[in-house]
This record gives sequence, C-alpha cells and structure tokens, in this order.
Amino acid sequence: MGLPARQHATHPASDPAPTKSAAAVPHARAAVENLTSRDPATTKAATARENTRETARELARGLFGRGRDREANHGRWRRLIAEDTFRHDPDRSPALQAEQSYRWLRLLNDRLEDPRALAANADQLTGLHEWAAIVEGGGGLCTVASIHYNLFLGSLLDHDADSRRDLSEFTEMRRIGTFLSTELDHGNDGWALETTAELDRGTGEFVLHTPHPGARKFMPNTSTTGGPKSGLVAARLLVDGQDHGVYLFLTPLTDEHGPRPGVHLERLPLRPGAPVDHCLTGFENVRLPPEALLQGEHGRLDEDSTLTSSLGNRRKRFLRSIGRVTVGKLCMSAAAVGASRAALAIAVAHGQRRRITGPRPDELVPLNAHRSHHGRLLSCLATAYAMTYLHRQVLARYTTHTDATREDAERLVAIAKGWITWQSRAIATECRERCGAQGLFPANHLVGFAPYIEGTITAEGDNLVIWVKAAAELLFDHEPAGPASTTARAAPGTPEDLGDLYALRRLLAHAEGIWRARARTALRQGPAKNPLGRWNRASPAALKMVSLHAALQAADAFIHAVETTDDPAAQQLLSRLCALFLLDQLSPHTGDLLANGHCTPDHVHHLPTTQDALLDALEPHITTLTDAFDLPHHYLAGIPLTAPALTPHQHDD
Repeated sequence: MGLPARQHATHPASDPAPTKSAAAVPHARAAVENLTSRDPATTKAATARENTRETARELARGLFGRGRDREANHGRWRRLIAEDTFRHDPDRSPALQAEQSYRWLRLLNDRLEDPRALAANADQLTGLHEWAAIVEGGGGLCTVASIHYNLFLGSLLDHDADSRRDLSEFTEMRRIGTFLSTELDHGNDGWALETTAELDRGTGEFVLHTPHPGARKFMPNTSTTGGPKSGLVAARLLVDGQDHGVYLFLTPLTDEHGPRPGVHLERLPLRPGAPVDHCLTGFENVRLPPEALLQGEHGRLDEDSTLTSSLGNRRKRFLRSIGRVTVGKLCMSAAAVGASRAALAIAVAHGQRRRITGPRPDELVPLNAHRSHHGRLLSCLATAYAMTYLHRQVLARYTTHTDATREDAERLVAIAKGWITWQSRAIATECRERCGAQGLFPANHLVGFAPYIEGTITAEGDNLVIWVKAAAELLFDHEPAGPASTTARAAPGTPEDLGDLYALRRLLAHAEGIWRARARTALRQGPAKNPLGRWNRASPAALKMVSLHAALQAADAFIHAVETTDDPAAQQLLSRLCALFLLDQLSPHTGDLLANGHCTPDHVHHLPTTQDALLDALEPHITTLTDAFDLPHHYLAGIPLTAPALTPHQHDD
C-alpha cells in the first residue's frame, strides 16, 4: 500500500479497549486489498524487469544508505569480500583457517588509510562486520578484527593518551592486539575478576599475576598464530594492599620466539564456524611499566600513586574501563544481520533454480513456487529486514547519545543484540534446511553461518544475562510509548485493519504491556524477604516483556523505513513485508490480546488468512527482496547453490 503521510505522536501503551460488537465482516483478504494492487506483472515484460531492478536498488538504498555514507560504511567492505582470496578452499583445515583469518586481517589493514579512524567510527566498524561475516570462515575474520580494532585499539583510544606508548606497532600490525577479561571462574560477573596488578612503589611498575588456575583468562586469542601479540588485561589494581577495582593493563604476550617470560598459554580446541587460536592464559609475576595502566575519568593515579576517580564504586569503574564491549555488542549484531541476509539470498536463489515435479508428471516447478517453501523464507525475510532497520536505529541512538541518555542507549544496544542474534540463528537454520543436503556442504556457506552466530549469542555479554539485567530495568523504570498514526484507532476495529501497520503496532505494544503487568504482579506476590525467590517468580514474564519490547522497537524502525521510502513500488513492497512481520510477531499473543479486550474473535479468526494473503502478494517479489541485499556478483558466483541463478545487474548508487 502507499502509506498516507502521517506524523509520529507519542501515546501511552494501553488504550481503551475497542468495541467488541462487529457488523458483517468481509473476507480477511480485504485487509490487504490495497497492498496487492498495481502489480508490476501487469505491465510489459521489459518494463517489469527494469521496474523490478529499480525497486531492488531503492530497497538497497534504504538498507545501506546513499552516497558517501554508503561507500564508507558498506561499499568498501562489499568490494573487499568479493576478492578471490575470500573464496572457498576445500583444502583449508580449521588450523589453516585460523591462520588465514590473520592474513585477511592484515589485508584489510593494508586497505585502511588510518586504522585508528576505523576503531573510532562505530558505523564503519559495524559495517565491516556485516560483510566480513558472510565469507567462508568469516567468523574467524570477524572475531580477530573485532578484538583488534574495537576491544583493543578502541579501548586504547578511549582512555587517556600516553606518549610512552607506540600505537604504530598495532596500526601497522607489527603486533596484533587482543583482549583478556573473562576468567575461567568469572564470566558475566567480570567485576569479580581475580587477576591482580600490584603497584611496586619502588619502581613504579605493576606486577601482573594469576593467583590460581581458576583466574586464568579464558579463551583470548593469545597464541603465536598470526604473529606477535599484545593484550589489554583486565586485572585488579592493588596499591599498598588496597583493592581499587578492575582496570586494563597493556601487556606484551608473545614475540617471534613464543610467549614472553611469565606468560603461560594453553591452547583450546578450535571451534566450528570461527576457528580462532583461543587459549587459557595465565601470568606469573609479569612486570609492566607505569604506562601499562589505562587511565581515564574512572580512575587515575597521581604522582604519589593516589587514585582519583569520578565514579563512586569499583563495579562502575570496571564497566567504564571495558566500555568498548557496548560497541562490541553492536558489532556482534551487525555480523548476525549480515549472515542472515546472505543465508536468505543463497536459499532464495536455490529455491528459484531448483525444479521439482509439479502437479502434472511432465511439469517442473521451482521450489519457491510452494507455499511450504516460500512462506517460511518470506517470514524470515520480513524478520531480516526488521533486524537490519533495528540495527540502523540502535546504532544511531548509540552514536548520538549524551551522558544523560547513555544508560538508555546501552540498554537498547543490549536488548537489540539479544533479539537480533537469536533471530539470526533461527534464520540460518531455516535457510540451511530449505537447501536440503546441499546446505550441509561448506562450499555453500550455509552450514558455517549457524556455528558462528552461536558465538555472537555469547560474545560481549551472554544474551540471557544481559536481557535479565534489561528486564529488571524496564520493569521498574520504563513505560512503553512510541510512534503511532495520528488517526489510528487504539486497536483494529474490523479485520480489514489487520493490514494497517499502525493498528498492528498498537497491538504489539498492548502485548508488551500485558507481560509487564504480569511480571510486576508476580514480583509483588513473590516470597517475602527473599529477593532471589521474588525475582525467580517474576523473571519469566519479564523476559517475555523484553522480547516484545525488542520486537516493538524493530516494528517502529520498519514502519519508519516504510514512511521514508520515496519510490511507490518499493514502499508498497515494504508495507506488505512489514505487515507480515507484525502479524508473525502478534500470532503467539492473540489469546492474551483477545482476553484483555484489545481485539475481537473475528480478528483472531482472520489473522491466518491475512498472513496468507500477504504471502500471495509477496511471493512474486521474493528475489527482488534478496536482490536488495546487494551481495557482490563475484561472491555469489563462488557458491555452487547460487552461481547458476545469477543475474548480472548491480545495485550500487
């Protein structure tokens, strides 16, 4: 549908229930009648093909931007991964793949004018992850690039500068940077780390030490693979026996001869999907110079070694010192978004190319002709578009945050990371299945996406843990509000309104409110004087609330994309896809919405047929939707499943 021009307004999440009485209701397909008109298939074939290409180009502009921003954040990485070095090599073992990741990292670094500028620019850094993640073994490249540029170099840049440090050895990759925070006994409780760095007042040096085996750093990439390395080690700063909390210390780890004195490495097995040289790493009284300590507002040592800090407690100091983990969450989300789009492009291309016996014995039809096949892929496509738009919105919120909005922005980053990476895992699995046994061969890339995505679910904060924190904050500090049409009703009035994006968005907000109310009730009714028992009672509903909150944020980003698309054909296609996304999100909650008076039995009855009508309208355009992902021709030509189905046109501005 061409959406009418509407302004955003802020409304409370819960509106008065709609009138439950309903007149005669037309068939649910009327709900999307305006979404299915003016089909390009009614025009001449040549014009239709050009219109389709232009629609894909317009969709790509909405996904990746235009002009200089698109080139800086996406174009150069897109061209990079099209190069021959990134093609599948059947003779590359996991160990060789781990080495290859570092060769790719150096190749990437050679193309940069200033690696520090990349580390300082979250838009460009996340764009790199979107494209690097889609090559075979891209999980390894994404991992080492994320650690070197974001966690290592980014942390150095975010702290106070020190003229005694030579950053050129890292920007020129004479040494590779890594990051050592998590310990064998401490993961999500990072502020409780036990590695120590004790100040020696006589020399001004710090003595870095691992007090017991459980305090060894768990799985940093610290081996000699890839060349000499240095790391930022999270350790407790001890001054005259006083514990000032966890800070970062720049520590040489290996050189051309192996581990440095006092550094003990134990290799861990290579994991599938992203083979990287993970190790257990310990320290035995390693002496570090004074400039090893990374200082900032969270803590500085003056000339007499007295600590001053703008933050009141050690936990806050630790979180500020590892603040780059937030950008890391954005990078993990970006990698998952990129992998999802690539998996869908491969699966859709295979579904178009693969022919199977049709209704008549002498008739062959593409796999994509079957609702059981294309219906699942279209639902995944709707989610992938929503994931991309959400990531763009969250990234913009984070890069423009102020001190006053920092906590809200960081919470949104965490919520989006959990939702995007979990959705991505489901999409990768679905796409692999839709390609049958051929999806199991590494040359077709699909089998490698899911294992790497598994890593993004845990990296930079385990999804469940960061959602539990977000759930507690949202439960007490947040009341949902958001954009809505100035003319929209509180909820659909008739089944035709199941095609109204604004009405559907309101229903999703009602569902979030229902689960918030349940969580608050459970918390109040939990066992007295038992905080853990009360939270255990409330947390299942609170986590449902977070999931719906994430979907609502994605819906708002999707609706905004629809509203800001100028091309009528692209807007019409996005409207249909957005409606499908919203209906898919609402389906599990129709019982609650009905019971709470936010919809009628007719709405529940007609929701499946409305979804079916949308699938009818979207199926002819399934390849247009994946063409908009703008995957390089040469990249697709290297994948057996997609090579026969290639078309030569590109979508670059």
